[in-house]
Amino acid sequence: MPSRVLVLFAHPALEKSRVNKVLVKHAQEQDGITFHDLYEAYPDFAIDVKREQTLLVSHDIVVFHHPMFWYSTPAILKEWQDLVLEHGWAYGHEGTALRGKTLFQALTTGGREKAYQHHGYHEHTLRELLLPVEQTALLCGMEYLPPFAVHGTHGMHEDEIWRHGRDYGRLLEAFREGRVDLDRARKAVRLNADLDRIVRD
Repeated sequence: MPSRVLVLFAHPALEKSRVNKVLVKHAQEQDGITFHDLYEAYPDFAIDVKREQTLLVSHDIVVFHHPMFWYSTPAILKEWQDLVLEHGWAYGHEGTALRGKTLFQALTTGGREKAYQHHGYHEHTLRELLLPVEQTALLCGMEYLPPFAVHGTHGMHEDEIWRHGRDYGRLLEAFREGRVDLDRARKAVRLNADLDRIVRD
């Protein structure tokens, strides 16, 4: 079944990010995708909670798109979670507004994938470092899927950047059109590790 996809984008310095500019371009080119830039919408961090809750209710798939900052999200996305995901609305006995929806993260890291291993530079896997967001989704009754993760952005060549952008657009389109094999997606380390198996053409 077709799905409504909401991309919540958070990057405080997009003009400095070669990779995220390309990912954003491919996301915005997809028909039927709601692209919402939080820093652009709320430069003073005065988040309109009701507006954000209305957006969430009207979509099926939610994407947290952001660079990895200190093993977490940029500040505005944490502020967004603190304010928007209210008790009694997003979680708690009567907090069922997000139940049954799907959440995944589209993120970039300067370090290469091998750095995010138990014996790597960061001593933890990326999925382990994302546990706070995963648990937040589960508490809200949402399904959390592995991330779309682009590693090693600092030394990435232009052709590789465009390949990741194309893959991101392809994945968003597949979610919108209901062409994602969720069983395979759930088992992936990251959604873009083998898109040909996850996306049904």
